[in-house]
Amino acid sequence: MEYLFLLFAFICGLSVKMAGVPPLVGYLLAGFILNAMGYAMTDSLQSIADLGITIMLFTIGLKLNIRDLSKPEVWLGSVSHSLIWVGVIAGLLYGLAFLFSAFFGDLSLQSALLIAFALSFSSTVCVIKVLEESGESKTRHGRLAIGILVMQDIFAVLFLVVATGKIPSVWALGLLAAFPLLPLLNRIIDQSGHGELLPLTGFVLALGGYQVFDLVNIKGDLGALLTGVLLARHPKATELSKSLLSFKDLFLIGFFLSIGLTALPDSTMIVTAIVLCGFLFIKSALFFTLFTRLKLRARTSYLTSLVLSNYSEFGLIVGALAVSLGMLAQQWLVVLALAVSLSFVITSLLYRNSHNHYLKIKKDIQKFEKPQRLKEDVYPVITQAEFLVIGMGRVGTGAFHSLHKLADNAVWGMDADRSKIQLLQKQGLNVICGDGEDVDLWDNLDVSRVKLVLLALPSIDDAVNITRQLKFSGYHGKIAAIARYEDEVERLLERGVDKVFNFFTEAGLGFAEESLSYVNEETQRTAE
Repeated sequence: MEYLFLLFAFICGLSVKMAGVPPLVGYLLAGFILNAMGYAMTDSLQSIADLGITIMLFTIGLKLNIRDLSKPEVWLGSVSHSLIWVGVIAGLLYGLAFLFSAFFGDLSLQSALLIAFALSFSSTVCVIKVLEESGESKTRHGRLAIGILVMQDIFAVLFLVVATGKIPSVWALGLLAAFPLLPLLNRIIDQSGHGELLPLTGFVLALGGYQVFDLVNIKGDLGALLTGVLLARHPKATELSKSLLSFKDLFLIGFFLSIGLTALPDSTMIVTAIVLCGFLFIKSALFFTLFTRLKLRARTSYLTSLVLSNYSEFGLIVGALAVSLGMLAQQWLVVLALAVSLSFVITSLLYRNSHNHYLKIKKDIQKFEKPQRLKEDVYPVITQAEFLVIGMGRVGTGAFHSLHKLADNAVWGMDADRSKIQLLQKQGLNVICGDGEDVDLWDNLDVSRVKLVLLALPSIDDAVNITRQLKFSGYHGKIAAIARYEDEVERLLERGVDKVFNFFTEAGLGFAEESLSYVNEETQRTAE
């Protein structure tokens, strides 16, 4: 049975990917096709889906800076959005039910409020997947979106406590023991090495956090998230997250299949779900308005509001709970499942071209910006720069140091990860925090003296987008990039990159040259 599910997921995922659509859309489609064929959710598939969400939340925590949640644009933005959204959407639903009872049924005000609340959440799974595929999880808008999602998870826990009457156990106070145990956990990660034991360590810690929280009557997913947050400052946090990446993506296929297998809708339910997806425009507009009122830049507000414009899998949990308590009709659970699925498709498709679309509308939406700037949104300055390395990971940092030996202060580095940049700045390096895909950044950054830009980025799409932004802003120097596969080399060259280095080929060449140089030096030293 599970093999059939996997086979359908593969076929549909590959088909939509060949059409230029994200594979997760295919996984959702596979779930609905299997449902139409008479297949139902199995315990094994549900376990796989749950495991995928748990591992995903743990990896989010590994990347999360808890101080981000204290920023007004995060906590005030999320609280304000939830309150306004529930009020507006509940009113709309109640009014539509009065006018079109054939579609919405006999909807009470309480039911309208519950549905609006269920739709107020954005999908952690969908948002993180979209951000990671575009390499933007650590950008300004990526971190803001993740902060909003974490706040919504907190709202979710509070709702479950109130609705179910499931009050945390008195033993929940024992969770504070996690802080004294942190050195032990850090040591365990240190001793796990870099091989197969590292991802296994991640599984143990993520599931351990889940189980401990669940034992004291607190949502287990929150335990996985907070466990990751506790370990986020560990030097191997990034490596641990990457080691879990493939496992997480594989298990999440079960989650996307499970949505399609939830129920099969009829025509009335489909129309109702489409109407609910029409409310996504309100959701996006409300996020954008709040973010700009909180002094965020128009681009940050636009991208964040766009990626958050979907409905969450948690809406199904709210719906199921409301149905079980007799507060909502059974049909609404099917409608919510379909609306969540459609919203995933909409977000995935719209966000793919979000940067290009911003170029077309930026003059219009920049009118909504406040004149004041938040500290994080002040554009950086580079001086006497002739070489600029974008992406200060291992490859970028290595390239930076090599160039620095030759050109000294004429070399600058840039990365979207603010914590990484702060660490490098403490080492006295010429580095700035910036999102290379932000055309506004290039409009405000003086690169007139830069001869060469090196794109040391793992995502080919990011490299292509940055190349486009550089050309658009009038940059006339050379651009070099790295690629892992031969077909990526050709694509980058076609998009305007002047020189592409195949990562594995060049690493082998460099290794051979360094080794040969070492042997020649040893031979010469022996001869002398």
